[in-house]
Amino acid sequence: MSLKDLHNVRRPLHLNRSTLIVLLLLLGSLGGTARAQHAGGSRGTGAPPGPVGSPALFSGLADTQQRLEELGWLLRGQATFVEQFHPAFRSPYSGPNSMQSAAMQRNTLSTDLVLGRRLWDGAEFVVNPQVSRGFGLSGTRGIAAFPNGEAFRIGSEGPSAYFTRIFLRQTIALSADTVAQEADPLRFSAPLPRERITITAGKIAVFDIFDDNRYSHDPRTQFLNWAFISAGAFDFSNDAKGYTNGVAVEWDNRSWGLRGGALQVAKRINSLSLDPQALKGFQLLAQVDRFFTLSGRPGALRLLGGLSRTRSQSYAGLLAGDIEATEVNPRGRYAMKYMAVLNSEQELADDLGAFARFSWNDGQTQQWMYTEMDWAASAGLSLRGLRWGREADTVGFAANVGGLSRDHRRFLESGGIGFITGDGRLRYRPEAAMEAYYDLRLAPGLNLTADLQLIANPAYNADRGLITVLGLRTHAAF
Repeated sequence: MSLKDLHNVRRPLHLNRSTLIVLLLLLGSLGGTARAQHAGGSRGTGAPPGPVGSPALFSGLADTQQRLEELGWLLRGQATFVEQFHPAFRSPYSGPNSMQSAAMQRNTLSTDLVLGRRLWDGAEFVVNPQVSRGFGLSGTRGIAAFPNGEAFRIGSEGPSAYFTRIFLRQTIALSADTVAQEADPLRFSAPLPRERITITAGKIAVFDIFDDNRYSHDPRTQFLNWAFISAGAFDFSNDAKGYTNGVAVEWDNRSWGLRGGALQVAKRINSLSLDPQALKGFQLLAQVDRFFTLSGRPGALRLLGGLSRTRSQSYAGLLAGDIEATEVNPRGRYAMKYMAVLNSEQELADDLGAFARFSWNDGQTQQWMYTEMDWAASAGLSLRGLRWGREADTVGFAANVGGLSRDHRRFLESGGIGFITGDGRLRYRPEAAMEAYYDLRLAPGLNLTADLQLIANPAYNADRGLITVLGLRTHAAF
């Protein structure tokens, strides 16, 4: 799909009666016993937080899930609805990729079913079909730290079906003792070997394995903004819906973790198709995790490095040649991009945790797949509601500052258009995003979240904004 095709999916989406009926049916039908996890959410499809054995909307479903697991079958599901609105904001001019300055409302809905089967000792096969609909604000353009992690550049007014994950996972035990695992909707709930090697191959989301964070990683249960889901300046491999094909190998022993991956990249800038020449176009990732306790409280430090080889061009080359030839290198050549992330988390109290990420890429070649930042720094806090008698509720606050390399800045100043940013001109300032949310537990497996975001210098342009984004999220999972 070309950029022109992506830009055409801009029709407004309104919350009509049929949407409400579908949403209420989904939320009414989902339920189950919530499984233990860290404060906030889990990776993948957003498992419901809460203690094992807590009351469920439909306890029979939880019993069925448990019996299925005993027979070697995995069944999980979720539905997430996000409604967002921004009032009119200052905008003396706009370009092809600008956030529209008039007041706007958009929504997204995703529903997932996770099906798994145990094959042989330590082996699991997992399939994750998804049905989604909706659009991000302004067609998911105009803000690098985009405010809805459930929105992509491909949207639809009607339901769209898609297989997000199809993979085989092999766990190899290196120790006889086991540990209880955190809730992961993509895994069977049985204990894992304390020391183990895990090999995953197939269609996956990079975030399922890399750049994890206890307090800021899941837009369905935690922060919504892209800059808090993961590192903003790391051009993670994915297609236009957020998934890719590849192989990952992990080693864990509860104190240390090592992870490596080889993944396909997009064939064209932010395209739905992946590059079929996997030996020419690829992404390689390597991550080191260190788990520790500080004053008796758990923490983690993760260092992720990566390189991508894509059919992109350098910004200097675009400026010297055809500035509009951004979709793919017209000479068929490949270019390299180097990236790094430092990611930390720390429990500060029984109900309070902090996180931070610092990310960077070399800024020489086009951002190709995730968003458009060349450096970023984010930090935040996550507070559970123990102090006001709402243990299952969560309050979060976070801020991110992101910026561009000199060549990337010159490209936008000269009228260049990326796949997220491009106002036609630029008075450069770093883009800043702040987010605060309150996640209210309505029932085990059913949450309602109020969300507020402020975006200063959207798409790095001091001539536009401040943008205020108000959001409401409903999430159900079993």
